[in-house]
Amino acid sequence: MYYPYFRGKQYELITIRENAERMSQAAIVPILEPVKQNVSGLRRALEALVEQNIRFVLIVNPQCGELCDIDPALIYDLVNNTLSEYRNFSLGYIVNQDTLLPDITSFCKAASHPVTIVHSGYQRGHELADALKNLKKVTEHIFIEEFCSKLYRKHFNEKTRVLIRDGFIKRTNREHPEVEHFSDLHITYKDEGVDGFGDFLIVGDDYSEGGGPAYAIAIHLTYIDADEDDDMFVKHYLSDRTNTPVDPGGKFLEALQKLVDDVKKKNSPIYRSDAVKEYVKCLEREHYPGLGYVKKLSMQHHIELMINSLTCDL
Repeated sequence: MYYPYFRGKQYELITIRENAERMSQAAIVPILEPVKQNVSGLRRALEALVEQNIRFVLIVNPQCGELCDIDPALIYDLVNNTLSEYRNFSLGYIVNQDTLLPDITSFCKAASHPVTIVHSGYQRGHELADALKNLKKVTEHIFIEEFCSKLYRKHFNEKTRVLIRDGFIKRTNREHPEVEHFSDLHITYKDEGVDGFGDFLIVGDDYSEGGGPAYAIAIHLTYIDADEDDDMFVKHYLSDRTNTPVDPGGKFLEALQKLVDDVKKKNSPIYRSDAVKEYVKCLEREHYPGLGYVKKLSMQHHIELMINSLTCDL
């Protein structure tokens, strides 16, 4: 079972909305952490998931963006209205080093829906497990691997457990290598003693509102290498020019040419997803759709790759 973790920025939400039907084809449970006070895009994404009867986790105490540490009324308004007749989702509650145990238990006791605990740095695992063990609303535990050791995770073995690994190393575009390891959790998650796995797609867990001028344009594509025991890697296709922020459209075409050349190689490991086909069309038209759209295509490709991997394993 695959749990992609989305933050509610514009193109993440568009990715969810446009790929809801695809995600319904496999055991995919998207996690949504709202980050914008304008929830219209989030509402449309939720409606798309509901239409396809997809199970999802909606974070109600975001730790990033504009909704961090403010009244969660905006999110609960969605739960009580947009989702009022939908049951196939859970309320996600993030616990970290600043979370107070009474706040966790109070939320779980009052929750109107099943609760998924998202572990992201809480320190006292044994104490938390004892406090939650008799709360029937808690049905699932999601562990952000960077903050959850195996010793911590072992305390929560009575409910569904999911391990999220951040496979994307965030750095300036021109510092990316041509290829690097992404994750093997799609193969090894059961060896980790969990029931599902996830990632932050090609965005990473390191949240930012926006970047500065792009000196280099990079297109990121994940792929599964059959010659490496089906391990997963990510390729970074970089523009030739990296020293000035001018001409992003021209730099995109430089990076895109490398992607298309790679895809067209004999025995290329790149999965020919619909997103990759759209990249090919962009090169044929010499069209630069903007960096947000480029990110959306790479996220879509990753989702398509995971669906192909999951359905092939059935």
